[in-house]
Amino acid sequence: MNQPLAYVHPGAKIAKNVVIEPFTTISNNVTIGEGTWIGSNVTIMEGARIGKNCNIFPGAVISAVPQDLKFNDEDTTTEIGDNVTIRECVTINRGTTDRMKTVIGNNCLIMAYCHIAHDCVVGNNCIFSNNSTLAGHINVGDYVVLAGMTAVHQFCSIGNHAFVTGGSLVRKDVPPFVKAGREPLSYVGINSVGLRRRGYTTDKIREIQEIFRILYQKNYNTTQASNIIEAEMEATTERDEILQFIKNSHRGIMKGYFKSN
Repeated sequence: MNQPLAYVHPGAKIAKNVVIEPFTTISNNVTIGEGTWIGSNVTIMEGARIGKNCNIFPGAVISAVPQDLKFNDEDTTTEIGDNVTIRECVTINRGTTDRMKTVIGNNCLIMAYCHIAHDCVVGNNCIFSNNSTLAGHINVGDYVVLAGMTAVHQFCSIGNHAFVTGGSLVRKDVPPFVKAGREPLSYVGINSVGLRRRGYTTDKIREIQEIFRILYQKNYNTTQASNIIEAEMEATTERDEILQFIKNSHRGIMKGYFKSN
């Protein structure tokens, strides 16, 4: 249902039961899936691909050109999955030639005033609290929670099931399953509450805890700890995921907890 005060470009592909409120602008080369609600004063620009049953609140700007001086109007996209809620004044930029797209997975909640820059890839079931900011080229896994006012440096990666505390500055990669906090950002435990909510058993949580004790609490460097974990810990999906994340880290993983003097 399109309100007469909304502008929808004739080239946009809108499912029949999409609701578009007044004063919203939808540009050419946009696709919106069925069941999605677009609030008033939303701007959806060229290259947006929005899935089914999403809710986009007033003031959001989706698929604006990147804030990257190297961008030369390439044909890139912003791809948003199904069942995603995007709250007031969120901005999500489309990709550049690096990845050609910015991606948000399914079932995500992006709270008010968040910014997701070009070429970010965000997994499924993530929650970004108010004013969280992702610079360009960032990878975020599934079930990641960023508390309010979190700022993530470009080219960082955050692993599955990680929790980052409010007001954090993320300058290094955050491994899966952990809680990250303090300044500089450091390991402060595993995300046991989140893991229990998602069905992880007590034994599995203990296994993950032991891996991170070796990595962060035994005074080994990252290479030594990785070798010990691989040699002494039973091969499991979680162990291998952690080791692979460390191996693939380009910026290096965050450190253990630093005690102040």
